[in-house]
Amino acid sequence: MGKRILLIVTGGIAAYKVLELLRRGREAGLDFRCVLTPAAERFVTPLAVASLAGSKVYTDLFSLTDEAEMGHIRLSREADLVVVAPATADFLAKMANGLADDLASTLMLATDRPVLVAPAMNPVMWGHPATRRNLARLRADGVHVVGPGEGDMACGETGPGRMAEPETILEAILALLGPKPLAGLRAIVTSGPTHEPIDPVRYLANRSSGRQGHAIARALAAAGAEVTLVSGPVTIPDPPGVRTVRVGTAREMLEACEAALPADIAVCAAAVCDWRPREIAATKLKKSEGADPPTLELTENPDVLRNLARRSADRPRLVVGFAAETGDLLARAREKRRRKGCDWMLANDVSAGSGVFGGSRNRVLFLRDAEAVEDWPEMDKEELARRLAAEIARTFAGEEAA
Repeated sequence: MGKRILLIVTGGIAAYKVLELLRRGREAGLDFRCVLTPAAERFVTPLAVASLAGSKVYTDLFSLTDEAEMGHIRLSREADLVVVAPATADFLAKMANGLADDLASTLMLATDRPVLVAPAMNPVMWGHPATRRNLARLRADGVHVVGPGEGDMACGETGPGRMAEPETILEAILALLGPKPLAGLRAIVTSGPTHEPIDPVRYLANRSSGRQGHAIARALAAAGAEVTLVSGPVTIPDPPGVRTVRVGTAREMLEACEAALPADIAVCAAAVCDWRPREIAATKLKKSEGADPPTLELTENPDVLRNLARRSADRPRLVVGFAAETGDLLARAREKRRRKGCDWMLANDVSAGSGVFGGSRNRVLFLRDAEAVEDWPEMDKEELARRLAAEIARTFAGEEAA
């Protein structure tokens, strides 16, 4: 492949995994330049990293020799991709806030290349609001994220925060460096909830955060598609490289999707309200002493997925739906796929306690047709999005081959 990777190793116990990443990466034809932070040197030695990378390891911003040979600016620009593994909570915070107090953080501020981070930290640190804010800012800046996984930690605790395995990181690297299989194709992705007004201050809604839909839009764009993201009200940032149309209601979402046609792909991940109040009060509904509460008369909203799937002249070639269900997941997903008329259906259990709505992880049943069902394991929503994008790419590659 001949692509050059600038690998930045920061100080966490997961640093030992980069040795296997280097071995596998070189087998795949990648050329590595490696930087270790002072904390990283406590977990892996520069000699071990240099031996597997086949090149010199850099550690000191103020080394006059290194500055004469290459310099931190040149080192950051000669890479095709910058990878941070493991990416500690401290280093993610530095990246998000533009700090540059050592060689590794200075390189991050000086680079204009794509960046991939593989977070690794204690589960409580991973779930801390500061880490979530920093990660959201980095994603908004266009930084790609792989993992983390979930399981037993070196500290003895269990939960999310394990660095992705070397083979998973390598897959993400190759996907970012490889060809763009969806180049030339147009995609529509819906995301988030809809808000259906009751009066000027109240509305009907649901708990959807938009994380899954936004991740899918990001993954399709990374695969080369021209993506229009139609998003209901969310608090997460717009994905970079994507045209985002913000809407409030189901009717507005349908109008925005129709305006984005023609398209080759439609992925309806939004949690659209099924009903809306028939009448919207012009003023705030007030409660009165002893009076009964007002009665809301509901009417059915337009079905965005069904409308796209059952169009005639301008139907997207592939229409993918999501089924957020409770109860008999498979039976309900099959029935919904048939009723909506979409090609694929991804069904997830959103029962209380599942953590899907608003969470960072998801687990789905993937229905390709009426019979073929795949049970995808629980994974980060970003990883699920990349897997779905890969499935879509394989489908369109098969169409071209045929």
